[in-house]
Amino acid sequence: SVRILQNKCVGCGRCLSVCPGNLLKKGEDGKVHIRNIRDCWGCTACLKECHTGAILYFLGADMGGMGSMLSVKEKGDLLNWNITRADGSELVISVDRRNSNKY
Repeated sequence: SVRILQNKCVGCGRCLSVCPGNLLKKGEDGKVHIRNIRDCWGCTACLKECHTGAILYFLGADMGGMGSMLSVKEKGDLLNWNITRADGSELVISVDRRNSNKY
């Protein structure tokens, strides 16, 4: 499921506009919160819109992630998909948006 790190959320609201289940809301602190985490079906739309790394997606054993967490950070034309494994090691997969639909 999705988790939001409040210390990284900048309150831009990009994730609010793409959540198909209307599951996200802004709190009094201006940061985004999940209304009810049980209702999230893990579409990752919010994850792809959050370029500060504030939204994490849990990659469970059923997905081959063995408890890893996935976040996305934007750097120019690159989207860096950051995977933090349960053992603390990290893997970064960089996707150049200019070529992402090439194949």
